[in-house]
Amino acid sequence: MLSRKNKLLLFKLLSLFSVVRGYNILVITLAQYLTSIYILAPDRPLRDVVLDINLFLIVTASALVIASGYIINNFYDAEKDLINKPTKSMLDRLVSQRFKLTTYFILNFLAVFTASYISFRAVLFFSAYIFGIWLYSHKLKRIPFIGNLVSATLAIAPFFVVFVYYRNFETVIFVHAVFLFLLILAREMIKDLENMAGDMAQNYKTIPIIYGPKTSKLLIGLLIVLTLLPAILLIKTFDVGYMYVYFYACILLLALFLVLLGKAESKKHYVWLHNILKFIIVAGVFGILLIDVDLVINRII
Repeated sequence: MLSRKNKLLLFKLLSLFSVVRGYNILVITLAQYLTSIYILAPDRPLRDVVLDINLFLIVTASALVIASGYIINNFYDAEKDLINKPTKSMLDRLVSQRFKLTTYFILNFLAVFTASYISFRAVLFFSAYIFGIWLYSHKLKRIPFIGNLVSATLAIAPFFVVFVYYRNFETVIFVHAVFLFLLILAREMIKDLENMAGDMAQNYKTIPIIYGPKTSKLLIGLLIVLTLLPAILLIKTFDVGYMYVYFYACILLLALFLVLLGKAESKKHYVWLHNILKFIIVAGVFGILLIDVDLVINRII
């Protein structure tokens, strides 16, 4: 049996894991490696990619910055989350705001320190990334649509840095990026509908609050329709191996999403829509494996 002190420590660790959304960071880390192996450097030996120390440092620095980003976002949204996410908020509050800020600065320092082993340009990139996340959390997220746009841009930044590292400028990569960006942007706008109560209480100027849920839903619907275009292009124009199965499934799910979006009226409905987009994004990480099912086996040698 755990003592009361040990139980409290365990809950605090779970709280910190919840604040930094450790599960999201694990998925992003996996996505960076799979993107490198299957999309950005498909002709390199598997061992060279997996054991590339610079790639490891890029992924590590990205994880540290993302974790610190979740912390500062949680810090600024503490009051809003009490309304929108009461259960999660109570767990997050087991860790003091002071400890969160201390951890935030430590993680950022470690990220820049890690980047310094790559190059000076990496230090500049991750410093700008840290500043961008802080500016978004402190100011930009309160600005309608600009906040959503910046949030989606910050979300794909970890993939951008890997893309720059490998200098692979094939068209198919840009189409993949557009598909992911539009999905994330639509998800960010769905979150605004989901969190209207807390946003109104904290005077956030989001699209559904200023222009109404109907306008917000129309914009989200437009984004989903636009998302279908790169999905169709990736099926019809480019060689994505068996990943075409994933994109066909995406088209069906996005069509279902549009139907449900038209009928959605409550927070419960918006949570379901949010989860559909989240599922598509996470499934896409594992869907990368379908690009070439024999690739890993052939490149181990």
